Amino acid sequence: MKYPNKVFYISIFLLALGVNFAGIATRFITDDPGLYASIAKNLIYKNNFFELFTYNRDWLDKPHFPFWCAWVSFNIFGISAWAYRLPALLFFLLSLLYTWLFTRRYYGKQTGAIAVLILATALNTVLANTDVRAEPYLMGLIIGSIYHIARLNERFSVKHILLAALLTACAVMTKGIFVVVAIYGALLGQLLFRGQFKSIFRFRWLWLAVLTLIFTLPEFYALYLQFDLHPEKTVFGRQHVSGIRWFLWDSQFGRFANNGPISRKTPGNMLFYGHTLLWAFAPWCLLFYYAVFEKFKAIWRRKPLPEYFALSGGLLLLLLFSVSRFQLPFYTNAVFPLFAVVTAPVCLGRLSNFGTKFRLITQWMFIILLPALVIALNILLKPSDNFYIITGVLLFGLAAALVLIKIKETCRRMFLLSCITVLFAGFYANTVFVNEIVPYKGQIAAAEYINQEEFYNTRVYVLNDENNIFQFYCKRPIELVPIETFGSFEPPDPSVFYVNQLTMDDLNSRHASFKIVRTFVDYPKENILPAFINRDTRIQTLGKVYLIAK
Repeated sequence: MKYPNKVFYISIFLLALGVNFAGIATRFITDDPGLYASIAKNLIYKNNFFELFTYNRDWLDKPHFPFWCAWVSFNIFGISAWAYRLPALLFFLLSLLYTWLFTRRYYGKQTGAIAVLILATALNTVLANTDVRAEPYLMGLIIGSIYHIARLNERFSVKHILLAALLTACAVMTKGIFVVVAIYGALLGQLLFRGQFKSIFRFRWLWLAVLTLIFTLPEFYALYLQFDLHPEKTVFGRQHVSGIRWFLWDSQFGRFANNGPISRKTPGNMLFYGHTLLWAFAPWCLLFYYAVFEKFKAIWRRKPLPEYFALSGGLLLLLLFSVSRFQLPFYTNAVFPLFAVVTAPVCLGRLSNFGTKFRLITQWMFIILLPALVIALNILLKPSDNFYIITGVLLFGLAAALVLIKIKETCRRMFLLSCITVLFAGFYANTVFVNEIVPYKGQIAAAEYINQEEFYNTRVYVLNDENNIFQFYCKRPIELVPIETFGSFEPPDPSVFYVNQLTMDDLNSRHASFKIVRTFVDYPKENILPAFINRDTRIQTLGKVYLIAK
């Protein structure tokens, strides 16, 4: 790579890091991060490393690894939103490192740099690093596992087998056993497409599985300690629930069939991720589809590819997600590093006439569409502070101008402009857009109110388990009182109950006796309605939340 190009790549990489970290201190506006951060906070409140609780009740849904990472961060830096996000962002950085190592090994340094930029600038990568769930962890763990397995496939090494097993175990302790579909599926695809059938039965793979199981033992121990040792506990409305069985079977296959205790009302759709990737993996999705087509065409013509790990692992897990009946947009983020490896060679490589035109058209489409979308949003949003939008326009506008002036090669110029435009959109989302929503989150305002010194000795309750942002920002343990028992419940004095509008309506229908302590304006939805974006119609979308007392 020529020196001027290297400067641009490094500069845009640094911009990408800045955008991905821009939302680290932003307050939570969705329920899941509030829930996960609250569970990690409760590990500290209860001084209990192995058992997970929410609203002072046993919680059985996700494995422990992300909560343990957040627990470490909270102990070092204190309990805050940015301390919750920090370990996830470190695993995001790990995913960039392993994407670089893997792609450089099989495709060269330039393609490795392209793959890193693709991963760092995919739209849902940027958004998920603010709305943190398990996916940033999985990005680093899955590509890291595959990299060390690829090295282990070439030559046995104690270092690579230990790291492969450790990272695979951490991935399993993050999302469950289905993640091995991507990890071991990548290996299986490599061996089958290479015709190395006998290599499937190498003794090293048995050792890898055994070591992975050993490294996963903390998860089994934690589940056994909290649930299998206590069959009298009531979980999902029944007793004798095995945490280990849940981890190995119910949490995975129950979600896959969408018939477990935790399910979604809408059935799965085989095409869901096909169209979701159009925005989630923007601006690279169409090039990814083209790259997959070209790779399968080469396989059909029996032309050897540099590697088959990324194609096999990424598509197998995407297929599994697609046939699942429990589908969420951010699931595919876990295999974005593999998608980046698949896509990178077609971004600057020599293509057919059709491929060259397709690459140019798709990149121009996103280069025009994303800034136009940001400008339209800003006009409707009418933010109270224009500092971030002005900063974004100047910073990314200058970067785009320099690329246009200095970079003469068309495909390289288009690639860098695509990176810049999506970073501009991500920067806007993680600063202006999110911060415009926060003042309308009544859960945050209610928590800040109850955190005042005059309420220091006040016990706090909720009447349903969908108030996790409030649970996190309230600086004390929160307990759940089922709404059916509210009438007979005798709270200590002083005490307050946080209720949202649905709960308030339910209480009124039951003719419950209570007094309102404070009312707060609230935007109750997680999906952002157009009427909310438009400041002129925003008031129509707002509701209220309450602090009440008996």
